[in-house]
Amino acid sequence: MSEQTIALVTGANKGIGYEIAAGLGALGWLLGVGARDEERRESAVAKLRAAGVDAFGVPLDVTDDASVAQAAKLVEDRAGRLDVLVNNAGITGGMEQLPTTVDVATVRTAVETNVLGVIRVTNAMLPLLRRSRAPRIVNMSSSVGSLTRQSTPGTEVGPIAVAYAPSKTFLNAVTVQYAKELSDTDILINAACPGYCATDLNGFRGVRTPQQGAAVAIRLATLPDGGPSGGFFEDEGEVPW
Repeated sequence: MSEQTIALVTGANKGIGYEIAAGLGALGWLLGVGARDEERRESAVAKLRAAGVDAFGVPLDVTDDASVAQAAKLVEDRAGRLDVLVNNAGITGGMEQLPTTVDVATVRTAVETNVLGVIRVTNAMLPLLRRSRAPRIVNMSSSVGSLTRQSTPGTEVGPIAVAYAPSKTFLNAVTVQYAKELSDTDILINAACPGYCATDLNGFRGVRTPQQGAAVAIRLATLPDGGPSGGFFEDEGEVPW
């Protein structure tokens, strides 16, 4: 099996996910490009390969058990293990999301992808991660998931979004629970806040580039042994819960 570092990035066909894949691939890693859309996935793989990245496509719908199981088998067949998993795939659930008028189905849809999808993919990939010498998991969160920032007067954390924002708070809490269970292993798992990046998730209104947003994930994916686990980080350091 390959001696390269092996990484899988979900939602890697565009935006921040693509830039995470490109950044890790530039380190000489073998990169699994996880995405639902076949055309966009293969286009991303071709673009990465043209840039010198050793990339391969991984058909992956994080909301579907069978798709996730097939993705795990594909990574196992291709590489035999997994060193880094970046759970980047996410959705807003659409706007507006006022708590008094929201369709409950909107909340359910956001949680299905942003939280349950992360659990589903992580658990499917854990047997492969346990074969790694230095396994790392990065969950892409958001500053809107910080209850401290959400509840601090005068702090700008975006519009009221009762589906998207709490789904990221939920993801942060899930990250802590994984860190607690895996504390006696070599697996380090952390949540990352990329900042307000211009992507199709926000209609390209963000003030940071996807490449800038990818930097914190790349840093957490390459943590040395003994690094933090169960934390929530942005470029400037830890994000308050």
